[in-house]
Amino acid sequence: MAEIPAAEVRIDAALVSRLLAEQCPHHADPHVEAFGHGWDNELFALGPDLLVRLPRRQASAGLIDNEIAFLPRLAPRLPVPVPLPVFAGRPGSGYPWRWTVVPRLPGHSAADVPVDGRSEAAVGLAAFLTSLHVPADADAPVNPFRGVPLAARAAGWIPRIRAVAGEAALAHWQRAASVPDWAGPPLWLHGDPHPMNLLLGADGTLTGVLDFGDLCSGDPASDLSVAWLAFDASARARFRVQCDLSGTYDDATWTRAWAWALGLAAVFSQSSDNMPALAAIARHGLTETLGDPEFTRAL
Repeated sequence: MAEIPAAEVRIDAALVSRLLAEQCPHHADPHVEAFGHGWDNELFALGPDLLVRLPRRQASAGLIDNEIAFLPRLAPRLPVPVPLPVFAGRPGSGYPWRWTVVPRLPGHSAADVPVDGRSEAAVGLAAFLTSLHVPADADAPVNPFRGVPLAARAAGWIPRIRAVAGEAALAHWQRAASVPDWAGPPLWLHGDPHPMNLLLGADGTLTGVLDFGDLCSGDPASDLSVAWLAFDASARARFRVQCDLSGTYDDATWTRAWAWALGLAAVFSQSSDNMPALAAIARHGLTETLGDPEFTRAL
């Protein structure tokens, strides 16, 4: 099976309760229960208003450090709520890494909403990303998997794209990847703004953005890939128009964004047998990228 990475430590409600009792008894609550998990973290509900977020493998342990260090700088100028940690824990009770307590934001995952029900979020997501995409501080983290030139991803992505989409799709990707790299200063990036990390309200508008573990600096094209991973063609057009009002992105940026979307969809499709929501994002991303005539015209 092609699955998300396995957890490297055992994390359960009993462990979370011990960590809370030892390190922040003011947040301890008898109602701790599993809430969800992703590629990098396990989530536990702590009463009705809080979540405990714990890295599930060594490779993601450093990512939570970035959230702790940098999200407080960024949150005040973002137009929707983000899970700013209210407590940063340390290793303990046999658990080896830092962990956080974060607010449980209102809304429901965009991944649980049919694609045609996400269109109202397009303008709000554009406002969020353009607010975030400003020159990063000198000490901003870098990430070898996000915000980098596409050439840095080619060796890992080419066989995946070929396997899931075929030679013609790979040729389109290689053409897109040949456009000029980002020439501006490194910008602050979310790093992973796919539908599972977006919260929508009952009216379909964006109410929050989750999971800043891949927070980094670099080329904004990797963030803009969400245009194909989250939206249909109509909503994507609205998203792009709103983004372009900022004057930050040129045509080459959008071409790289398409290439990022295809590459990520290929990765997700080969790593989601045990995560149906991610598999659905992969299928949609492949359909939207390969069906976009702007980037799949005849060679």
